[in-house]
Amino acid sequence: MNPVDGQVLVAGIGNVFLGDDGFGPAVARALVERGDLPDRVRVVDYGIRGLHLAYDLLDGVGALILVDALPGDAMPGTISVLEVGAGDLPAGAGVDAHAMDPATVLATLRRLGGTLPPTYVVGCRPASLDEDLGLSPAVTAALPLALAAVDALFDKLCPPITEGT
Repeated sequence: MNPVDGQVLVAGIGNVFLGDDGFGPAVARALVERGDLPDRVRVVDYGIRGLHLAYDLLDGVGALILVDALPGDAMPGTISVLEVGAGDLPAGAGVDAHAMDPATVLATLRRLGGTLPPTYVVGCRPASLDEDLGLSPAVTAALPLALAAVDALFDKLCPPITEGT
C-alpha cells in the first residue's frame, strides 16, 4: 500500500435501525467527533444511501475506505481490514437502490463508467442485525479497534508531509 494523491474518502455504510448494521455510521460519527483528521481525508456517513456514494465516487478520489458490518464466522466484534480490487466485484451486478451493499455500490460505480479507486474495507462482525437502535456490547467494544484500523490506513495512504520531502 502506497500513499495516494487526492482525497481519501471514508464512507460509513449501514442501517442504524438494524442494530450492528449501524457500525459504519457509528465509526464515521466517532471520527468526525474526534477530529484531528489528515487534511486530505473526508468522512461521510452514507448510511443506506449507497447510490449517493456511487455518484460521489464518479468525481474521483485518491482512495476509499468503506466501514461496514461484515458477516462471517468470526466472533462478534472482530475487526477485519480487507483490500478490494475490481476483480473482487460481481460481474453482472445491476443497479438496485434497495440493495446497496458495498459490493453492489462499487459494481454500480463501474456500470456508471467510474473507476474503482484503491479501496479498503474496515469491517466488524455483527452480533445482531435485528431491528434495534444501537450497537451490541461486542460491537461497541470494538469501536476503538476500528478507529485504530482506520488510523493505520491514514498513516499509509496519506502520511504527514515532513520538511524536506
